[in-house]
Amino acid sequence: MTENPGAHTLEEILSQPGCWAECLRALDEKGQLQEIRKRFSPRPEWLFVGCGSSYYIAQGAAASWTFLTGMAARAVPASELLLFPDLAFPDSAGCQPVLISRSGHTSEILKAAEYLELKGNTRTLAVSCATHQPLEQISTATLYVLPADEKSMVMTRSFSSMLLSLQALAATYGKRPDFVDSLRRLPEPAQAALDRLHPRIQEFVQANDFPVYVFLGQGPFMGVANESMLKVKEMSCSFGQSFHTLEFRHGPKAIVSPETLVVFLLSETGFEAERELLQEVKGLGATTLVVANHADAATREAADFLVELNLDVPEYARLAPYLMAGQLIGLFTGLKKGLDPDRPRNLSRVVILNDNH
Repeated sequence: MTENPGAHTLEEILSQPGCWAECLRALDEKGQLQEIRKRFSPRPEWLFVGCGSSYYIAQGAAASWTFLTGMAARAVPASELLLFPDLAFPDSAGCQPVLISRSGHTSEILKAAEYLELKGNTRTLAVSCATHQPLEQISTATLYVLPADEKSMVMTRSFSSMLLSLQALAATYGKRPDFVDSLRRLPEPAQAALDRLHPRIQEFVQANDFPVYVFLGQGPFMGVANESMLKVKEMSCSFGQSFHTLEFRHGPKAIVSPETLVVFLLSETGFEAERELLQEVKGLGATTLVVANHADAATREAADFLVELNLDVPEYARLAPYLMAGQLIGLFTGLKKGLDPDRPRNLSRVVILNDNH
């Protein structure tokens, strides 16, 4: 019997909070975080490396790392490290690379690992949802996030679970057990929010058609905005863009019309400034969708569709739940267009290049 289009992706999106809890339990039971902390001493800078969605994990992880540890951290695509190593990795002695790959087979990540370990004589930490794969064989050590692996091509629960696991590792280095406790408390209320959101997003997508999708996030939410944009592109083959929230004011707002869906990932830290832009963009005629932990009256008035999470955890612990709306928009838009989000066109589950690339 033929499976329903998008069935795997929908199940993987809806299973995320439970998967987070399972991943955190596995990390605790196997003592992975403490073992990595013993093996890799703190460095002046941490470099998070990935491709595609994994690069956007790197962006969220780098922001979280700096916040939780006080250490400098950056995110770079693996291609940047390979093509412009002097820019991406200028200080090999003071930098700790972290290589992110769901499968452990992505060609550019493997080439980056070989460059760092073999040519640069630099010990690397890999992060993956699989075992018995090439990346773990090249890297010095691996942080395994095994419960999060997926059947579908696009990354959903693997993205959020690897991000949460890296946040837990950052909290371990930063001696922030309170933050790890916040991550442990997150799944239950996040599941309740997701259960409420799922049918609402489906109804919203069925009632609207947008040729352009824009995702805005500031600070630690920029990686989430980028990943949300990518989910819409991958699963629905729609045109999406992402920007730092306030940068949208400096030119990109020229594209605003009622046919433009502008998604605001409102932070707590920058709430007032970001809400002012929301009101400005709404005044220009955009259709607005807002994700916020708590919304005030002005936000409610400016939002055509409001996602209010009401999570009693710190701001940085909310990065993964902020992604749920973008994932669901991509999924249901793809289904509406007659596509199969489990098998996006032109894509493969793993990007493997020929040796001559």
